[in-house]
Amino acid sequence: MQAQIDPGIFKSYDVRGIYPSEITDDVAYRIGRVFAALLHARRIVVGRDMRASGERLFAAFARGACESGADVVSIGKVSTDALYFAVGKFGFDGGVMITASHNPAQYNGMKLTRARAEAISLSDGLDAIRDAVLANRMPPRADQPGSITERDILEAFAEHCLSFIDRSHVKPFKIAIDAGNGMAGETVPYVFKKLPCEVIPLYFELDGSFPNHPASPIEPENMADLQAAVRKHGCDIGVAFDGDADRMFIVDEKGDLIDGSTVTALVALNTLKRYPGSKILYNLICSRSVPELIAKAGGVPIRSRVGHSIIKKVMREQDVVFGGEHSGHFYFRDNWYADSGMIALLQCLELFSKHGGTVSQAIAPIDTRFRSGEINSEVKDVRAKLEAIEAQYRDAQIDHLDGVTIAYPDWWMNVRPSNTEPLLRLNVEGDTAATMERHRDEALALIRS
Repeated sequence: MQAQIDPGIFKSYDVRGIYPSEITDDVAYRIGRVFAALLHARRIVVGRDMRASGERLFAAFARGACESGADVVSIGKVSTDALYFAVGKFGFDGGVMITASHNPAQYNGMKLTRARAEAISLSDGLDAIRDAVLANRMPPRADQPGSITERDILEAFAEHCLSFIDRSHVKPFKIAIDAGNGMAGETVPYVFKKLPCEVIPLYFELDGSFPNHPASPIEPENMADLQAAVRKHGCDIGVAFDGDADRMFIVDEKGDLIDGSTVTALVALNTLKRYPGSKILYNLICSRSVPELIAKAGGVPIRSRVGHSIIKKVMREQDVVFGGEHSGHFYFRDNWYADSGMIALLQCLELFSKHGGTVSQAIAPIDTRFRSGEINSEVKDVRAKLEAIEAQYRDAQIDHLDGVTIAYPDWWMNVRPSNTEPLLRLNVEGDTAATMERHRDEALALIRS
């Protein structure tokens, strides 16, 4: 008798859970069978991160996909953005990255794409995979099963990333890079051996048990080692990647944190130098400074909801050249609209090189407002709280693009519900620290009352 599968492992944008109690080899096998059949795939490329369970999950997924008639090409241990590159560049019918991103060691999962690296989310295909897997409704086995082969793509990936900049413009920066024992430890050397920079490596050893700190640099406590290394070695900049290395976070030469809004603005400005007048997307949690700077630089700012499947769809529909999120995801039209922390980092290095000053001097005109960061609160009745917030601030400019955004001339906030939990997520920005803090505390008191 088959063990019951927890439907909760099928998230909005991926499959994720604890191995082997939630994500099992049998689950991976079933996903392989269904995924290959759903896409009518002849060739599927599969990568994995450094987690110990990745090899078993790959073997199970590949067995299922082959039984449905697909050939599987393993690219081994790679970053998620390298997997997206492989799908788009080499014309695969679909791709799978076996990873749990920034989650703790006991987790694993899968990110799934169609051809051209189009992400498969719960609203456009992952739901069908989920339903078939949960019901154990497997497609017929192919008369001719597929085969499994291997391919090395990291040299080609590095060249692709470097094609987004003029590498001759990059100055010989001293850079501390914290891979968090994740996949940046594999990909960074391929890219940086072709640049004049000196890299101070932190935790480049691939280790899915994360012995040093969680590979989740969006949490400030996980940036402490990088900040210390920048100060100790007199670095020009510090960079941290998450576990599967698709997200990237920066600290300046003082070790001070630079948030995702500011990086979005930096990459937007550099992109507009190459593509003047282009559309640049930002999600609605980004600082007000982002659309202001895009417009000032001659670009067209496009405001979007949060979430990669939403952003990629808008970018494809409107031919948006670059999109950025506050959470460290950065998307590029010429990267099959997929996100890449590495490409974003290279764009920042090019911009800092052209600026000529320190990183903190380069961002000073950009990072002028004060942000709360995302604050989560558990609530019993999400709808009631959102209505109470609107009533409290009824004299504001209000919109409902994603949750509720309350806007005044000198501050704004967004409150939006989680897709999967009874949570409200609060972001507040003010023109001064005092303004932000006052309204942040006021909003939290209302949400948590």
